[in-house]
Amino acid sequence: MGLYLYGSGGHAKVVLEIAEVLKLNIEGFVDDYAENKFLFNYPIYSSNNSYRNEEWIIAIGDNSIRKKIANKLSGTFPTLIHPSANISKRCLVNEGTVIMAGVTVNSSVIIGRHVILNTNSSIDHDCIIEDYVHVSPNVAIAGNVKVGECTHLGIGCCIIQGVSVGRNCIVGAGAVVIRDVPDGTKVVGNPSKKI
Repeated sequence: MGLYLYGSGGHAKVVLEIAEVLKLNIEGFVDDYAENKFLFNYPIYSSNNSYRNEEWIIAIGDNSIRKKIANKLSGTFPTLIHPSANISKRCLVNEGTVIMAGVTVNSSVIIGRHVILNTNSSIDHDCIIEDYVHVSPNVAIAGNVKVGECTHLGIGCCIIQGVSVGRNCIVGAGAVVIRDVPDGTKVVGNPSKKI
């Protein structure tokens, strides 16, 4: 059984390289909107093909689209962790999650399903990162932080210890989060403010 990557955009290129480093059997990509038939010599298939009990990684950065695709696919969802990531043996990483190069996850962290921990992000002890969260490159999350489902943390943002960020939130690039963020809120700036 081989691995299919759902999506063939920029994010999929990075996910592909993790799968290659891990020496996984990659069947190709699935993308109904691709302009080409191949990406890096791997075929790009239609979602209309017959797939049964395949292995999937949803290689799409948008949280809501990733959730929608996960809910319609059948098969298994392995976890991909780049060998250069520093992941505590005392954390839990759930199915379909992709952890990029240079990521650090410390003790007693729970990472949900289909999460993206992007390049060089850092998550300290006792955090909970719920399903379908996207943690962008160079995000720094202190200890005892909770991040709700489908939230996007923009590149380089920082979240201080003990803060809770709700579901379906957007934290802007470089924002410094020093107080709780309610569900469905967009925050930017230093200190972060609702917009």
